[in-house]
Amino acid sequence: MRSVLFLALTFSVALVACKPAANPESRSTPSGMALIPGGTFVMGSDADYAFANEKPAHRVEVAPFFIDVNPVTNTEFAAFVEATGYKTVAERSVDWEELKKQVPPGTSKPPDEVLLPGSIVFRPTAGPVDLRDMSQWWVWTTGASWQHPEGPGSSIAGRENHPVVQVAWEDAQAYAKWAGKRLPTEAEWEFAARGGLEGKRYAWGEFENPDGKFMANRWTGEFPYSNDKRDGFAGTSPVGSFPPNAYGLHDMGGNVWNWCSDLYRADTFAERANDKGACCDPRGPLTAEGETPIPGDPSPPSVPGAERRVTKGGSFLCNPSYCESYRPSARRGTPPDTGSSHVGFRCAMDAPAP
Repeated sequence: MRSVLFLALTFSVALVACKPAANPESRSTPSGMALIPGGTFVMGSDADYAFANEKPAHRVEVAPFFIDVNPVTNTEFAAFVEATGYKTVAERSVDWEELKKQVPPGTSKPPDEVLLPGSIVFRPTAGPVDLRDMSQWWVWTTGASWQHPEGPGSSIAGRENHPVVQVAWEDAQAYAKWAGKRLPTEAEWEFAARGGLEGKRYAWGEFENPDGKFMANRWTGEFPYSNDKRDGFAGTSPVGSFPPNAYGLHDMGGNVWNWCSDLYRADTFAERANDKGACCDPRGPLTAEGETPIPGDPSPPSVPGAERRVTKGGSFLCNPSYCESYRPSARRGTPPDTGSSHVGFRCAMDAPAP
């Protein structure tokens, strides 16, 4: 099956008790991961530049955990597919009987060719367009998959060390389970992205390009038609191409969005802010039902009550004029069966008790 976003474009708080802080010296860090010490931080943002779904800022406590230093790469995902024979959501035909459960009643069945395996691919426009209409630059492409990110004729050859894309939430979950890991919660992801910098706009500090240096892979130029590549890249970049944050993590802003484990609701922070004290290891809402829509929510459109999962970090398609989502507090809800040109993931693990 595929997402509401796919059809829209084609047809144009649960808590757990916090674990005690572990002694960082009591266990070894798995290869390719970093130990995040845990602690209390201010999640979200009340700044003027923040989207409505990032508000209000509120205190959250997270226990120590491990997280991947880099997003999962094409090479790493290929090893998983080779070992398991796994077929991603984009490589399967669309089941209309399942899909129509997620779309408004009365939605017409798409043409049969649209139900073939594929995914949505970014296509630059010829010039300025209405930025409220994502169908201007997202195109359903038969044959698009993690091995063919832009569709038939494209390849990941030469992009082995780039983040894997065109993976749905289900695919990320399957990889994480195979690797003996899990997806991070939204709170863990944001805590890790901040690198200990309290309330800063970016993962590296308050200013986007300190000393004129680009710190993340994002769209430079005029979105969505002219990318001047001043940051060095037009699409995804090899992991580690930009400086790490204070926890040694790369691409916690830009390059590709990261799937998180949490269900998404635009009103999650508003409900959580009613709690007294620091919210302890939040795992997101239990259901998407009963969500209060928030004007200006930057997430793709959704049928009320339809499941979405949190994505964090922004991507190479983010531009201040449209989507400054390469900030730690920025968040989106993405249909879990949607792969696309700019969504990947990284994994986390619980840190064992001392």
